[in-house]
Amino acid sequence: MERVIIKTLEQALRDATHWSTRSMAAASGLSQTAISRIWRAFALKPHLAESFKLSSDPQFIEKVRDIVGLYLNPPDAAVVLCVDEKAQIQALDRSAPILPLLPATPARATHDYRRYGTTNLYAALNVASGKVIADLTGRHRAEEFRRFLRLIDRNVPAELDVHVIVDNSSTHKTPAIKRWLLRHPRFSLHFTPTYASWLNLVERWFAELTERWLRRGSHRSTKDLVSSIRTWIERWNDDPKPFVWHKTADEILESVALYCNRISDSGH
Repeated sequence: MERVIIKTLEQALRDATHWSTRSMAAASGLSQTAISRIWRAFALKPHLAESFKLSSDPQFIEKVRDIVGLYLNPPDAAVVLCVDEKAQIQALDRSAPILPLLPATPARATHDYRRYGTTNLYAALNVASGKVIADLTGRHRAEEFRRFLRLIDRNVPAELDVHVIVDNSSTHKTPAIKRWLLRHPRFSLHFTPTYASWLNLVERWFAELTERWLRRGSHRSTKDLVSSIRTWIERWNDDPKPFVWHKTADEILESVALYCNRISDSGH
């Protein structure tokens, strides 16, 4: 068993990037069943690989504390909104009709499709209620972002401050946006660290939209796509479900520090 674990973790194959049960069985003299049992016992999965990206933002710690503080201890008389754009959503239609789900047979769709244009979705997720303010636009510029801020301004009661969590896109930092913010002092922008979009809860909502509505959808025009997205958002807002943030800033920073130490100790 120890020999298998050491080979799995420390030895590379000459003709493959990772071990399989077949190759490890041949190298160790054990059966594939035995290899599978050993790997399961030690939670080893050579066939899987995950990607990661560490933030290089010099203000990473400060930004994490700022945003997580808004999630876990939101200010009084204020609304916290997670804002982002899902750009270039494609109106796609399969080249043949989708075959429906049947007993013992999954739904089936052709691998190829036709493109009918794109749209851009701006969304502001209310952290407390789960409701979403949204707009769909043909273009993705600072002007559209400013227009979306105006939409938020109209939809949030005037007596509330507005804390907006956004990423570091250049469209969020233009002189026109800065002038608009000066004229609307109740708005405060909080920027996520570079390469840390996972801190923005609206990304979780975008994942729901994609998985539950867009991935298997068929749309023969951008008009059809826009109408479809608006319908889904209306249904979401009829019964919104807020995403609850659990980890403290200290827990996040500790996890990142441990991961950095693992990378440093890996020899690369």
